[in-house]
Amino acid sequence: MSAQISSSASARTATIKRDTLETKVSVTVNLDGTGAAKFSTGVPFLEHMLDQIARHGLVDLDIDADGDTHIDDHHTVEDIGITLGQAVAKAIGDRKGIRRYGHAYVPLDEALSRVVIDFSGRPGLEMHVDFTRGNVGTFDLQLTYEFFQGFVNHAGVTLHIDNLRGANAHHQIETIFKAFGRALRMAAEPDPRMAGVMPSTKGSL
Repeated sequence: MSAQISSSASARTATIKRDTLETKVSVTVNLDGTGAAKFSTGVPFLEHMLDQIARHGLVDLDIDADGDTHIDDHHTVEDIGITLGQAVAKAIGDRKGIRRYGHAYVPLDEALSRVVIDFSGRPGLEMHVDFTRGNVGTFDLQLTYEFFQGFVNHAGVTLHIDNLRGANAHHQIETIFKAFGRALRMAAEPDPRMAGVMPSTKGSL
């Protein structure tokens, strides 16, 4: 695994490559982007969800993955979550001057989800979603948890995901990813009142 990191204060970017016997994943992220997205993962529905993160989080994402999707999508989805988490952690740097906390409620027709994120330095996931069916197309909705678990473990964030209501499983998962993008954007934003200051009474995260 290798990382190429930009340390420029005006461009919080990182590229992470993860190679295993199951997958080869490359993620480039720009936290101060415009929502530009480029994906080649072999998992089309996941790409649709990653596009929600980019568009609503104003994060530029370039993700390539070559995984054992002939078996199933599990390893590819999980490893993309892991690699994205590593890239976000590198791009955000020492976390000085950021807002640290972010939250969003996002509706889509009958569905409504809430996502809250804390760049705490401590990985933790609370995900409470009762999908109304097991798959959207060929995508196993259980993999949503694997994606976010991989992300939080390697981004060093605490993440709470709650689907508050929803009858359509596609709507449920889409509101989750849109809300995640919005919450990520809020938490990662520089706070001009906290410039150069660690957002913690402990002095470190």
